[in-house]
Amino acid sequence: MNDNPLPHHISQQFDADLEEVRNNVLAMGGLVEQQLTNALKALTEGNVELGKSVITNDYKVNALEVTIDEECNRILALRQPTAIDLRLIVAIIKTITDLERIGDEAEKIGHLAVELADQVGDDRFGALAHLGEHARKMVHEALDAFARLDVEQAIEVVKEDRKTDKEYEAISRQLITFMMEDPRSISRFLNVMWAARSLERIGDHARNICEYIIYLVKGKDVRHTSLERMEQAARTPR
Repeated sequence: MNDNPLPHHISQQFDADLEEVRNNVLAMGGLVEQQLTNALKALTEGNVELGKSVITNDYKVNALEVTIDEECNRILALRQPTAIDLRLIVAIIKTITDLERIGDEAEKIGHLAVELADQVGDDRFGALAHLGEHARKMVHEALDAFARLDVEQAIEVVKEDRKTDKEYEAISRQLITFMMEDPRSISRFLNVMWAARSLERIGDHARNICEYIIYLVKGKDVRHTSLERMEQAARTPR
C-alpha cells in the first residue's frame, strides 16, 4: 500500500474540501457497486423486482455525479489548485464519469434481467455469472485502490481486465454457436450477449479508474499504453 501522496495545506478548509470530495467519490462508488451486485443477482436468479429496483435507482448515481462535479468546479474556481491537487480534481472528474457509466451498464443488466427472468434455469448462465463476479471484483478493487491511492493494486486490476476480455470473447463465441444451431433462440441469446457485453464494459471502466490512480499518484498519463509501460510508470519515483 502506498503512503498517502496528498499534501497538507496551510488552509485547513482546503484540506477539508479535498477530503470531502474524495469521500463523496467513494460513496458514489459504493452505490454503483451495490447497483451492480443487485443487477447480477437479479440476472442470475430471475428476480424481476430486484431488476426493476436497479433501473429505478439509477437516478441516484446520476445525482451524485452532478453533485461531485459541481464540488470539483467550485474547488477549481476558488482554490485554483496546482500540481497533485489539480491532478486529484482531474482524476476525480474522470473517475465519476466512469462510475456513472458503470451505473448505466448495471441499469442495462437490470433491464435484461427482467427480459430473461424465465430463462435463469439454463445452465448457460453459469459463465455469465462468473464473468459478472469477475467484473464486480474489479470494480471493488479499483475503488479500494482509489481510497488508498495504491498504485500497485491498481496495476493488478489492470491485469485482471485481460481475463475479463477473454471470458467475454469465449461467451460470445459460445452464444454465436448456440444461435447457429437453433435460430429460434437468437432473440434470447442476443439478450445474454448484451449482458455479457455490459459486464466486459464494466471491466474496462474499472481499468480506466486504475489508470487515473496512476496518473494522480505518479503524474504519468498511462491511457492507451501497454501494461509494461504502466508498470514502469508505477516504479518511477514521485
